Amino acid sequence: MKRELLMRAEGIDTAVAVIEDGQMVELYMERESDDRMVGSIYKGVVKNVLPGMQAAFVDIQLEKNAFLYVDDIPQPMVEGDNAAAMPIQSLLKEGQEVMVQITKEPVGTKGARITAQITLPGRFLVLMPTTSHIAVSRRIQDPVQRQKLYDMAVSLKPDAMGLIVRTIGEGATFDELEQDRDELIRLWAEIEKSFDDGKVRGLVFRDDSLCQRVLRDMFSTEISRLMVNSRALHNEVLHYLDRIEPDLKRKVFVSNMEEMYEKYAIYQELRVALDRKVWMKNGSYLIFDQTEALTVIDVNTGRYVGGSDLAETILQTNIEAAKEIARQLRIRNIGGIIIIDFIDVEVEHHKKRILDVLAEELKKDRVRTHLVGFTGLGLVEMTRKKVRQTLDSSWEMVCPQCEGKGRVPVPSVVFSK
Repeated sequence: MKRELLMRAEGIDTAVAVIEDGQMVELYMERESDDRMVGSIYKGVVKNVLPGMQAAFVDIQLEKNAFLYVDDIPQPMVEGDNAAAMPIQSLLKEGQEVMVQITKEPVGTKGARITAQITLPGRFLVLMPTTSHIAVSRRIQDPVQRQKLYDMAVSLKPDAMGLIVRTIGEGATFDELEQDRDELIRLWAEIEKSFDDGKVRGLVFRDDSLCQRVLRDMFSTEISRLMVNSRALHNEVLHYLDRIEPDLKRKVFVSNMEEMYEKYAIYQELRVALDRKVWMKNGSYLIFDQTEALTVIDVNTGRYVGGSDLAETILQTNIEAAKEIARQLRIRNIGGIIIIDFIDVEVEHHKKRILDVLAEELKKDRVRTHLVGFTGLGLVEMTRKKVRQTLDSSWEMVCPQCEGKGRVPVPSVVFSK
């Protein structure tokens, strides 16, 4: 699979498109004025502790108080395997100052989701200052490589802290991991100092800019090239790569971004991703209906009539749909519960084939997904972790007349007050 990145910075706007085999599969956008909430660390004050929900609301100086669940609070070290976890009322008190990190942006009427279990991502490692856990990314599947990385992480583990070896850390040397760990420990010391020195609640640490996050998290030897739209951005990228991985500098090129956008049909793909209906190459189509917590995707044969075998026609339509659904989930950044209504499948091994195709396509997704399978009603259930806002919520606003229903009263209907 050929993977490329298009990075465009103009004025206060930055956009990064991820291209796989000639098709856009992800799009990230950021403005200088954006808060870059996810990953940022705040000094908050506990406003309400709710024992009945085992959760608390924390004021971090955003429009709505943030939500902190008990499982996202580090538990005191206790002896014994059967020691019970402490309830939230024993861990937090109203008015208490806490250091928290945003894991999910505010969506709709809900405030941000936060955690007190801080994680600091580096190039190859993630430092966990509040836990002693050691882990290796599940995407690294070679058992020999996993054991080697685990052993190195154990040797590098700071006292009373944890480490995760990131996917991009596969093949990294001990010296590279050690350098990454040392930088993260220095960063954590600065964050602690800012938290202790701060007199008021609010932002303590903001995560890197979009360009830096993409270089840190995504740009690796698996990317064939990174195209940028200006010499200034090119210099900025090379300067950052000097610090994290100089060998990748040879893959960075200045390109005419309008030509690149036309070549990969970025604007057309964006229009499709904002539409409710998505036509596929074989003439079938998908319908996307989203609510705050749930997305329903309906598969329709449309203009596709197939050959002489009905079961084979249904199978081919569903396989094409499975591939496009996985891509649209990434482009649209849809999260939460997802229900897919494939065209009714009567043959059991056809169901397995459809799920296999969908699972294989979902492996390409950097966001965590969980494919449950077919229900008794023939629907496919899955989840995708919610992190950022969906594409449509970033690019569109709710109609003030219909308030998002997409319907208005017919002229003949008269409402009395």
